[in-house]
Amino acid sequence: MKSKKQEPETRSRKVGNRSHRSTRSYSGLSAAGRRLKTSTYQLNLFVAGATPRSAQATRNIAALCDKYLKGRYTLNVVDIYQRPVLAVDAGILAAPTLVKTLPLPIRRLIGDMSDEQRVLVGLDIGQETR
Repeated sequence: MKSKKQEPETRSRKVGNRSHRSTRSYSGLSAAGRRLKTSTYQLNLFVAGATPRSAQATRNIAALCDKYLKGRYTLNVVDIYQRPVLAVDAGILAAPTLVKTLPLPIRRLIGDMSDEQRVLVGLDIGQETR
């Protein structure tokens, strides 16, 4: 008896005048989830010198990345006092500010990154990527 390869389930739904089709895979993760699971995160943390809040933000984001993005991220810490041109080019108005440039969309988070759930949501690190 030959085993059949399980085909993805296809569903159609009508939204307004348009019909949308979606495919759900039973292989665990969706295509978007698999892509996020393997994508590399490009993060830039803009800090204001060696202030306690900047140091705390650096520690918090480094720990979070090591926990959830092990081996899949690049974190650049930019001191806006030493490299003000980079801060101006990035449109930084407050420090510390974390800017996620990859994967798209670009996201910005301001603060010391101590609220883990807020940072995970802000970086689009969902259940599929953990």
